[in-house]
Amino acid sequence: MARTEDYIEALSEAQLFENSEHRTRFKELLDCYADYPFFTKGLCKCMYLSAWDEEHFAIMLQTLNDMALGKEQNTDDMRFQGELLAEEHVDGEYYMYHLSCAFLDGRPFLPSEYKTVNEHYRYIITRGLQAAEVIDRV
Repeated sequence: MARTEDYIEALSEAQLFENSEHRTRFKELLDCYADYPFFTKGLCKCMYLSAWDEEHFAIMLQTLNDMALGKEQNTDDMRFQGELLAEEHVDGEYYMYHLSCAFLDGRPFLPSEYKTVNEHYRYIITRGLQAAEVIDRV
């Protein structure tokens, strides 16, 4: 498995961090949870998405903390929680949670799945998919 610095460096070189706060939040998640048995590249992609803003970062941080305390070995419960959260939201948030579930499942997320989403969320999803490609190469 790659070192956390490798992910940060690769995403930085690809200019995929929106700002220094995005990078810092992502680094904090990696630093805290990359050594747990449930860490995967799929989870790393979810971390990138969740680090986009404080609200989603806090949700991810709480989820990962609960997983660490529960000594989880995989992201199955996180995946289930993502489906529940998706159903509670509409528009872009709905697709963001489905994208996270696709990352955790290791399956593709097709552009047709979010073509009707507003421009703000389409941008985040597009950047998330670009980051996923970079993370896969690390």
